[in-house]
Amino acid sequence: MIQLFTPPRLGHKRSAPKLLFLSFLFTAQVGFAQTQNPVVDSIVKEATQNSQLETLAHELMDVIGPRLVGTPQMQQANDWAVAKYKGWGITARNEKWGEWRSWQRGVSHIDMVYPRVKSLEGMQLAWSPSTKGKGVTAETITLPETVTDSLAFQKWLPSVKGKFVLISMPQPTGRPDYNWQEFATKESFEKMKAERTAQTEAWRTKMTKMGYTNRTLPVALEKAGAAGVVMSNWSSGFGVNKIFSAYTKKIPTVDIALEDYGLLYRLTASGQKPKIQVQAESKERGMVPTFNTIAEMKGTQKPDEYVILSAHFDSWDGGTGATDNGTGTLVMMEAMRILKKIYPNPKRTILVGHWGSEEQGLNGSRAFVEDHPEIISKIQAVFNQDNGTGRVANLAGSGFLHSYEYLNRWLAPVPENIRTHIQTNFPGSPAGGGSDHSSFLAAGAPAFSLSSLSWSYGNYTWHTNRDTYDKIVFDDVRSNAILTAILAYMASEDPTTTSRDRSVLPVNQRTGQPGIWPPQTKPTRIGGVD
Repeated sequence: MIQLFTPPRLGHKRSAPKLLFLSFLFTAQVGFAQTQNPVVDSIVKEATQNSQLETLAHELMDVIGPRLVGTPQMQQANDWAVAKYKGWGITARNEKWGEWRSWQRGVSHIDMVYPRVKSLEGMQLAWSPSTKGKGVTAETITLPETVTDSLAFQKWLPSVKGKFVLISMPQPTGRPDYNWQEFATKESFEKMKAERTAQTEAWRTKMTKMGYTNRTLPVALEKAGAAGVVMSNWSSGFGVNKIFSAYTKKIPTVDIALEDYGLLYRLTASGQKPKIQVQAESKERGMVPTFNTIAEMKGTQKPDEYVILSAHFDSWDGGTGATDNGTGTLVMMEAMRILKKIYPNPKRTILVGHWGSEEQGLNGSRAFVEDHPEIISKIQAVFNQDNGTGRVANLAGSGFLHSYEYLNRWLAPVPENIRTHIQTNFPGSPAGGGSDHSSFLAAGAPAFSLSSLSWSYGNYTWHTNRDTYDKIVFDDVRSNAILTAILAYMASEDPTTTSRDRSVLPVNQRTGQPGIWPPQTKPTRIGGVD
């Protein structure tokens, strides 16, 4: 963040010309020129001079932490958001949409105890069964190098009894491709890629012959008496693994960082018979209610028409859910805070939805759409943000024929230094999934994704153990909050109601059939159990 000028302490004097210069410098550094709209100017000023983003991010990511559906942290986050909104004078509530298996993460500690002692970097997966006492100590075993068919694998399966089974392919390199491109010779890089491709194909062929998938294999190993399942879901970057959920019910499933997983695999393959000790503490808490957090500023002229700000609140729990979707959450909360202060009496109702269980299938937003047809039929626009910390770079028309008319009109007063980064695409196509705006699109409501720059999102923070506070780029998040607040204000004030006319969708290149609008999907209301 740029360090701007600090106001003088009491007792210090500054000349008027110097203060005028510093005021100019402030405006120049921030890069915002005044517009012809005093509300827009006030939004920009509030966002830049009184930002609450860093405080909100610290409280949400550092204090509360990850927000896995059904966990105590998710409920804590719901209650925190309601309290924040009420503190700003905004009506807010937690609205139940379903129930989920509640699981609470405890200590994960993994050590290699033979042939030498080394603490390993790793953690249990979400919903992993807990170990008892001081944990489980056992030898490691790899899957068989070659498998002729499923019958041969079944004959091998009893050999896992009492052992930790390494089920992921060992990566041939822990360096991401961009690092190879920068330093390796062309021949060396091509050789590595060819060897990796061959190894990956051989591994896939072996899995096919075994007759199992990554989802069903852990269950089979558990039934065969394995001590635990060990995997490494590398995210193709330095130090990052993706952390999802366990499929075992009695034995622990842990993910170990590429470097330590590779060490274990090589030792096992060379006959060293390494042993690891796994302590994976967790707590099953039964089924609990799950919520969306809803806040709204009631419209003064058209209260039954809605501008909706949208971001999913839940996360995976390898990190703290900072860029997926803590930053989207911050954008919507900060935009609402600013609007309440600058534009407290909107023409249309401005509603914000912080959705639960997006990561398991858009469940919270799909439930809201299903439960509130009276709102869905009166939506002016939905603005959703959910793909990382970067400034918004793309805004498409989601397949609505006349979206270019109103979206361009609403973008017009956005400061040029924000607007210039945004590429528009009209009419675009409706998203069939991916994030919560899809839930509204399926019901025919004009919903749009505020799609942002990557900042290496796919490899480094999306669902990884490194999705933490320090990855937030606050200048970009601040720009997104300004953009969102202005779009909400403009959509609320627009004298016309948005058209829902749909464009003719292009032919599906895969099927050769005309494109169809994504159908509305029912949410999973009771989850986390078979």
